[in-house]
Amino acid sequence: MTREVYDVSGAGDTVMAVLGAALGAGASYLDAARLANLAAGIVVGKVGTAAVHAPELIETLIDRDQVVNRKLVPAAPALDHVARWRKNGLRIGFTNGVFDLLHPGHVSLLRQARAACDRLVVGLNSDASTARLKGPGRPVNPETARGAVLAAIAAVDLVVIFEDDTPLSLIAAIKPDVLVKGADYKLDQVVGADLVRSYGGEVILAELSPGHSTTATIARLNVPRS
Repeated sequence: MTREVYDVSGAGDTVMAVLGAALGAGASYLDAARLANLAAGIVVGKVGTAAVHAPELIETLIDRDQVVNRKLVPAAPALDHVARWRKNGLRIGFTNGVFDLLHPGHVSLLRQARAACDRLVVGLNSDASTARLKGPGRPVNPETARGAVLAAIAAVDLVVIFEDDTPLSLIAAIKPDVLVKGADYKLDQVVGADLVRSYGGEVILAELSPGHSTTATIARLNVPRS
């Protein structure tokens, strides 16, 4: 598979580290060498001296056609993507939410967010976080399903699940150039707004699509039918 090469720093160290780890785990010399080569291929696609994360290596070993969702990643690989994009002068956007029972209002928000940046990262509340925020019975769909649906949207470049009640820690790590939330929020209610503006970033309130609400949809589904 052809890869874009951004920086070869640390590629040799990666080969030696993965080769030693694989041999220590009982792999054959041939399999260890193949694994080390794959790991090196990953790090040269990153900026500077970078680490290879286990999910990345596992995904590389799987047939690309069988990978259901390559956009749904843990925080550490996401930060690697963001660093590479930023190195290439791309504008990073961020928005977040539960995104349970995705509806046209969600899609509109995501499209507006993507229009304001070159790459859009979506923070997704975990199941535990959603239950704390929304109460019993939520989410309707588990985080893996919600993440997969989000990742299928062309406007979304990465999806990162977070466990906290707010995405503040994730925002602090990513340092997006633009933070987007719906216009049902006021600027002083947007988590991370002060942080993003403190380093010169922009906060945008996206226009709402009237008549669309996950809560209202659930209420309609729960109405007894005669």
